Amino acid sequence: MTIKLRHWQAEALNKALTWLLSSEGDRHFIINAAPGAGKTIAACTIAQELITRGEIDRVVVIAPRAEVVNQWSADFQRVTGRFMSKVTGSDGDIDALGIDVCSTWAAVQGLQDGFQAICNSARTLVICDEHHHAAVEAAWGSSADSAFAKAKHVLVLTGTPIRSDGERSVWLAYDDAGAIDHPEGGTYTLTYGEAVDLEYCRPVTFHKHEGHFTVDLDGGESVEVASHKPAELTKELKRIPGLQSALDFYRLACTPQYEADGSTPLMTGYQATMLEWGSRKLDNLRLRMPDAGGLVIAPNIEMAEYMAQLIEAIEGEAPMIVHSQMNNPDARIKAFRNTNKRWIVSVAMISEGVDIKRLRVLVHLPNALTELAFRQAIGRVVRTQGHDDDTRAYVVMPCTETFEAYARRIELEMSPGKRKDPGTPKTKKCPACHTECDIKAVECDCCGHVFPSHGGPQFKACSDCGALNPVAATNCHACGTSFGTSFSLSLDEALRTGAIVRGMELDEAEVSAGETMAGPVRRDVLKSGDSTLIRIYRQLPDESLARFLKIAEHAREEG
Repeated sequence: MTIKLRHWQAEALNKALTWLLSSEGDRHFIINAAPGAGKTIAACTIAQELITRGEIDRVVVIAPRAEVVNQWSADFQRVTGRFMSKVTGSDGDIDALGIDVCSTWAAVQGLQDGFQAICNSARTLVICDEHHHAAVEAAWGSSADSAFAKAKHVLVLTGTPIRSDGERSVWLAYDDAGAIDHPEGGTYTLTYGEAVDLEYCRPVTFHKHEGHFTVDLDGGESVEVASHKPAELTKELKRIPGLQSALDFYRLACTPQYEADGSTPLMTGYQATMLEWGSRKLDNLRLRMPDAGGLVIAPNIEMAEYMAQLIEAIEGEAPMIVHSQMNNPDARIKAFRNTNKRWIVSVAMISEGVDIKRLRVLVHLPNALTELAFRQAIGRVVRTQGHDDDTRAYVVMPCTETFEAYARRIELEMSPGKRKDPGTPKTKKCPACHTECDIKAVECDCCGHVFPSHGGPQFKACSDCGALNPVAATNCHACGTSFGTSFSLSLDEALRTGAIVRGMELDEAEVSAGETMAGPVRRDVLKSGDSTLIRIYRQLPDESLARFLKIAEHAREEG
């Protein structure tokens, strides 16, 4: 099948072939292109050309997660016409399959011997997607270095090349500033700003969502917390273990807020106002892209379920939820991709490489706070749907210095003309015949299609006086109460989203499980009389026990 390449993809193809086949350079070629720019198709085309020229016999693809591996298999077959099989650690002798294969980075260690056999028996092109996963000192990195040592060519793909943990990635050299130090002839780079200007990606607008929290403490005291105003504690309060970290603005932003009954989501709470803004923006976007969708990235399962409740209350439609604890989340992602559903809520499932082109709104409340994770998240909502796509991407995020710094760097990559948000569209597209119609039209003048009335609340009640106000109102028309900036939490709400222990981010389920098992574990360890075991145990806070035992159990199963 002939694929029409974007200009940058054609340039990358020519440069890769020159480097890999005509120069005396090393066997690695790097494509450093913005998330959503089309690295997968570019890589598949390079593989196809190497196959056609008789330079390679087999192709191996390593990608970050199962959903992305499935996408690779489909795109590879579409471009090359060759079937690519997904393999896991339980597949045994993968060399004997005699076909192209793909797997996750997590599976590399278990498949190390099989990959070595493929590279030893055939001229192999290895494609490493989201290469920052392969830190030199990490198990995946060392396994990859060994497994693919005899590969004829290695194509490295990345949109976020610098690992946030400071570890070097296997095969790539870095300069003193932490940037990739690979020969220019062996590298093709396309920044996000360039991708936007070339209309390969959609421009993005960041909505920094402010909040002023009043946290009620035991004993009648209250503490004020705002995004750029940390909690000011008295000497007595500073003595309370963990209170200062519990009153961190971002942590409060990730704390569910309920009505007095303890189970009904608070519709005037911080997250509800984030979602109201996102819902209205999605309504506007659907005037130009009728199937536009929204993504919520939540820090944990409890918060994901809470956000889903809020969306259903705001819009009257329950969103899709995906997380690692449910059966077959990849099927849910695929279903959302191919439906008209408005929202999907994810816990670490829709991230790097997952391609859902219709996503345009991101409500960003993640667990990972690195710039790498931030840029990968933005990459989910900037993919274009083609030449007629004139939409923007929108990100709703807590107003924190960390997120603001990341957002400013991304905004500065775009040319000045692309940074400006045009606001509410003046016309809308008919989803049936694509005719441009007046924004207020009930039906299309050309084909008679009746435009849907989009979801989202038309009015909201004032929490002070009960008066109904337009959903976009910032102050109550009856009593003047300000909407969407001040929120009240009790101490137990502020503390129930987990803990930060010895640098580890633990969610509430892990903390609760660790505290529950602490007594029996302590008793058994002390009873053993093993001084080494006792010394190790004393280094582990009670809250971390559940995670420690989970890691140990996983290692036992893998071993």
